[in-house]
Amino acid sequence: MAGYDLCANRSGRTSDKAIPVISKKGNGELRYALYQAANVAAARVDLFRTYFTKLLRGRERERGIKTKMHVKLAAKMLVIAWTLMKKREVFNADYLNIE
Repeated sequence: MAGYDLCANRSGRTSDKAIPVISKKGNGELRYALYQAANVAAARVDLFRTYFTKLLRGRERERGIKTKMHVKLAAKMLVIAWTLMKKREVFNADYLNIE
């Protein structure tokens, strides 16, 4: 629904050179809201800040990498939210393999 599923744009390339991109087939407003939530979480929530810095480690010089990692964080947050709703559980950071 959100369009955060990764799909590789191959167009005749081999799979090791394919660049994964988000499909953007979902709701753009939902995607924007999740991206903004990821921005705030990466800046203010220790758990997600740790995950974000782990994703960026060694890749700081790549062009547009922070935006891509914010999208990746938003997708992770969406999976967490969906799982919590599906299982009707309260968030427990001990279950995450972020650190």
